[in-house]
Amino acid sequence: MNLFSISQLSRLSGIKPHTIRIWEQRYDALTPNRSEGNTRYYDNIQLRRLLNIVSLMKADYKVSELSAMPDKKLFKLIEEISIKDFKKDTSEYFILQLISAGMNYDEVDFDKIFSHCLLKYGMKKAYTDIIYPMLNRIGIMWTTDLIQPAAEHFISNIIRQKLFTVIDSLPAAKENSDSWLLFLPENEFHEIGLLFSHFIIRHSGRKSIYLGSNVPLETIKETIKVCAPDNLLLFLTHNVNLEETREYATQLSSLFKNNKINIAGDLKFLTGAIINKNIRWLSSVENLKQLLAS
Repeated sequence: MNLFSISQLSRLSGIKPHTIRIWEQRYDALTPNRSEGNTRYYDNIQLRRLLNIVSLMKADYKVSELSAMPDKKLFKLIEEISIKDFKKDTSEYFILQLISAGMNYDEVDFDKIFSHCLLKYGMKKAYTDIIYPMLNRIGIMWTTDLIQPAAEHFISNIIRQKLFTVIDSLPAAKENSDSWLLFLPENEFHEIGLLFSHFIIRHSGRKSIYLGSNVPLETIKETIKVCAPDNLLLFLTHNVNLEETREYATQLSSLFKNNKINIAGDLKFLTGAIINKNIRWLSSVENLKQLLAS
């Protein structure tokens, strides 16, 4: 079980520490534990309670009435409100609830919230407005020790499963459509962005050959010989050695002169690389959508 300071609770919930203390003193919203040195700390149960309160406040409930409710009542309200047809943006609500369910390894609750996201937004908008921002926030939480690595893996793997399920339901590619080869280079393992690109390409009616993460260059060469794809798409996000990354981009450009190479990730990786005109930079999901629409 994770233990959190009030400043960590603040970063996770978006509520200032001063406000959290007022809610505790005025409404008994939370009941922090005390260390032997009399320092406040909070556990997963307290964190989830706070996230539930914040989520329900976005649906126009008052903090005073929410603070008086037991956890079971808050969970029931969360369950009821998540199936309503909200008239206002609820992306932050879904982000908080998905993080809360993931940190508690609650797959049933995560699945239910995720299903509501898809019903309300569809996969494209759910990814850009909820899944991608949530993963960014989890990444920050991971680097600052606010989330256990196991919880981060748990959430990422559920998202991967969901994307594969949605992709499986798509119809076959249109005849004579251009083809795309998708992969992550060696030592690149975070494939959710690549998977979503796989969905976008398949959804557009094009053929997408998905190789996944940590793919050696020799494997890419062999695949291109057999499949002769029109386009390559890869992400460069993990490798912090700029020189090696630029060298890799130059290698791709030289080896696959007849392919259009699309690279997503950090633009600084390509700055100064000796590349041909066959390399194109994708800075966002919108770039890929525009490319497929043109």
